[in-house]
Amino acid sequence: MISIKQLSYALAVERTLHFKKAADLCCVSQSALSAALSELERQLGLQIFERNNKQVLVTPIGHEVLKRAKDILLRIEDLEHLAGSRSEPLSFPMSVGVIPTVAPYLLPRIFPILNERFPAAEINVVEEQSQHLVDMVRSGEIDTAILALPFSCEGLLSLEFWQEDFYWVTLKGTTHSQQTEITSDEVTQSRLMLLKEGHCLKDHALDVCKLTEQRANHGFGATSLNTLIQMVQGDLGTTLIPAMAKEQLTAANDQLSVIHLNEPSPHRRIAFVFRPNYTCLSSIEALADICRTSLQTT
Repeated sequence: MISIKQLSYALAVERTLHFKKAADLCCVSQSALSAALSELERQLGLQIFERNNKQVLVTPIGHEVLKRAKDILLRIEDLEHLAGSRSEPLSFPMSVGVIPTVAPYLLPRIFPILNERFPAAEINVVEEQSQHLVDMVRSGEIDTAILALPFSCEGLLSLEFWQEDFYWVTLKGTTHSQQTEITSDEVTQSRLMLLKEGHCLKDHALDVCKLTEQRANHGFGATSLNTLIQMVQGDLGTTLIPAMAKEQLTAANDQLSVIHLNEPSPHRRIAFVFRPNYTCLSSIEALADICRTSLQTT
């Protein structure tokens, strides 16, 4: 009989296209994983993977098998969640995706509160860009994800828990650095630097400031807000950061001016996204409440 373990091993190989890496991911020996997959192929009477000493490929029929395997494991997971939905929130492990422009500024705030309210909670965090997290939620690879809206999440539901504005960061002594508010027109007069393509914060900043990409970045695209702040400190330009990152990125640096962007609020909205049939909404609601509390009190 085909087992859940065999299907999990097969999906790990699909993800890594490498038997050793897949075995490490599943915490088993490579020989055990290979034997289980060989038995799976024997039971099905077809070849899922084409492999040699150099590479692993998924066969055409293998793609269809793995697609159905994902659906089977997702339904099993939903059954497990259904059983747990009658118990206390966060009483079983959860996998949560978080985008890079939220993770380092939110996670350190929420875990002390989480540990106090739900000491037995087990939260596994994945940090990725928005589109990858949306795909992972849809496929059931993770339970939920924290994203910045607006973002296309067709087929998923959202639970908004926070709204915030952007702040313009520049060196003290430069143009507009003495102001307490700044408009998008004034921001565009500076050498504005934003995150590289794929980060939704960049899209939100361009939208709020009514900018085209050609009028921002000036040939430079960073992968983190920390890098942008370092570039500002080096007098290479200015940048925009979200409110939740303001203290961590700028509080200890007296060389910087941090000025509120005076454009219609909110500049971005933070929410959990999840599948419509996800059965443990109470756990997501509990996490959303913890996130909201942490942002209100710091």
